[in-house]
Amino acid sequence: MATDHPPFESLDDMAAATACALSEAASHAAFAVFSDKQFRRLAKFDAISQGEQDRIFNELVVAWLVLIRLTLEAPDLRVDDDIRDYLRLLQPKIAAAYLESLAKLGVAPEHCGEWETLLGLRYDEYAQDRRKARAAAMQLESAEKELTLADLSRLQVFVPVHAVAIGCHHHICRGETGGRDELFKAVLRPLARFYVDLRLRFEGVNPGPLARMRAKLRRLLRG
Repeated sequence: MATDHPPFESLDDMAAATACALSEAASHAAFAVFSDKQFRRLAKFDAISQGEQDRIFNELVVAWLVLIRLTLEAPDLRVDDDIRDYLRLLQPKIAAAYLESLAKLGVAPEHCGEWETLLGLRYDEYAQDRRKARAAAMQLESAEKELTLADLSRLQVFVPVHAVAIGCHHHICRGETGGRDELFKAVLRPLARFYVDLRLRFEGVNPGPLARMRAKLRRLLRG
């Protein structure tokens, strides 16, 4: 017999379920990169220990989780005010959802605590790096031409993904990033695909400047 009861008792319950789904998607996306043969070759997996490989996987998972949080709080995300209020409720639940999934898998509380610390550190770091990523992109493009409002809008759209990709690449390489541009691209490409898909899902049928960027992004991903 059908009922009229809503699937969730509150917005908080809905946000918790959404956070669980998003954290799971982040974990799957990170594992896909970690398992990719080209990524493993560029990250020199044949020359590093299992412990170092595990550390790299952790950095990938954290990168995807932080990217979701930065996307949800992006000031240029084209959503209605009520949806933005929901995203504010959802954003801090992303990390908690992943920690809960670890606990359900039997990860010891002390290790969950380490994960919580790492997630907080990387969120603070990559959120701070957004300004540096935007300034660097503006400096690069303005060296070739005078920036228009359309250029500034396009650069702003991709600030979160650039900040996360740069930071993740830095940590994967333990700061030794010289000569490892191909590894950076191997991180940036899947992060950018995930980011665009996430934004379009939230922005719906009227994504504004992001839709016009899809063709340019495809060219970037093929480069």
